[in-house]
Amino acid sequence: MSTMRLTGLMSGMDTESMIQQLVAAKQTKVDDAKKAQTKLEWKQDAWKSLNTKLKNLQSKYLSSMRFTDAYTKKTTKVSNSNAVSVITGEDAMNGVQSLKIEKLAKTGYLTGGVVKGSDGGKVTAMSTLESLGVTDAGTINLSIGKNGEKSVDIQVNKDTTISDVLTQLKKAGLNANFDENNQRFFISAKESGADSDFSITATGAGLDALKKLGLDASVEGYNKTEGQDAVIYLNGAKFESKNNTFAINGLTFTALQASDEEITVTTQQDTDGIYDMVKNFLKEYNAIINEMDKLYNADSAKGYEPLTTEEKDALSDTEIEEYEKKIKDALLRKDENLSSISSAMRGIMAEGIEIGGKKMYLYDFGIETLGYFEAEENERNAYHIAGDPDDANTVGKADKLKSMIANDPDTTIKFFTKLSQNLYDKMSELSSSVKDYRSFGSFYDDKKMKSDYESYTTKIKELEQKLNDYEDKWYKKFAAMETAMAKMQSGASAVTALLGGS
Repeated sequence: MSTMRLTGLMSGMDTESMIQQLVAAKQTKVDDAKKAQTKLEWKQDAWKSLNTKLKNLQSKYLSSMRFTDAYTKKTTKVSNSNAVSVITGEDAMNGVQSLKIEKLAKTGYLTGGVVKGSDGGKVTAMSTLESLGVTDAGTINLSIGKNGEKSVDIQVNKDTTISDVLTQLKKAGLNANFDENNQRFFISAKESGADSDFSITATGAGLDALKKLGLDASVEGYNKTEGQDAVIYLNGAKFESKNNTFAINGLTFTALQASDEEITVTTQQDTDGIYDMVKNFLKEYNAIINEMDKLYNADSAKGYEPLTTEEKDALSDTEIEEYEKKIKDALLRKDENLSSISSAMRGIMAEGIEIGGKKMYLYDFGIETLGYFEAEENERNAYHIAGDPDDANTVGKADKLKSMIANDPDTTIKFFTKLSQNLYDKMSELSSSVKDYRSFGSFYDDKKMKSDYESYTTKIKELEQKLNDYEDKWYKKFAAMETAMAKMQSGASAVTALLGGS
């Protein structure tokens, strides 16, 4: 039960203010604990953000760049991209080849003649063959396949509907539709190529039905495209495909246009692809190393502490934001763990790697940091590629990296594979699990910080309870004093009355 809190009704004293002064020290302890917890929360957020970037560098780049497969990139150019497109596989051989596209694949396609009712009117899918003028039963034969491997007989009579014919055509393995708007059948093979082609024939009464359905070659408007295979010649050797796609020795050709032209196909190492991969990795690495330097070298925020609710009420939103930014920017200033991670990563990047009995360094590939006075503050550990058109600091220099990739790809691949492996391993070590301190994959003491945060929550509750108890104690004392004074006043009034006082 809470204590009734009376003000100085009898004494006339401002007991509320007096009590607040008496408990001020304990209120300060509560505020200090809350500020410390808020600061810890901000520090956790800062580490979470940096941790995500470090893990992304490891998974997005280093995870693949430590294997040679990431560098075995090749590209193929053709002299006529309108005639053929090419996808280059890992097993493709470097070299120049000759290609000729003789024929493109086609899908067997039949456009029927216009169907008319016996009265000259239009028909629908539900119209019977009798409405077309068919009176006798007959057989229509479907032959599917290059050499008629599949044969299907469709039995028709005067009660057979156009819909029934469509159903049988589809059941046989063809695409079929009757376009009521154009009054025509449209039939095609399921796949392109000669092996999927088809023919429709009939004799006797079946032939009469076929003609009435517009599906005989003698009918005006009938047209049949024969299914055929694509044919190409690569270096004089003939290849056939049912769908214009040819997978040959690591290259996947898609024929787009037939012609007598001899097309030149050139496959070579994709120097641009390897260059871009290294460049993008360095861009990500630089962004992280620069951020760590900035965080470590941040200006001191000594004397700045998170604001209480009362303190915020006295400031504008902009003032609050600027004040808190000052604290947040300095949260990892001179942080030992941050320094260890940064130093370890910079050490791996700077160390030599032995390739073929020779120690090589990043500068052997035209990759170096800028001079102390050339680089911006907190960017002195970032690497720059000589000749990089996007880098104002090195754009005018000879592009040694591209030259190395083009002229000595094996050495280049071995170097960056080993460098990536070394950095990947070091980062894995730095983010290994430590009991009660760090989770696997975390570069900071996330477990310890979480535990400390929870301890603050418990401590704040305890301090707030002590504060409330202390306040209640003083309110009880002042209430007792007021009560005693009330009794004394009551007694004095009675004595005065007995003595005849007014």
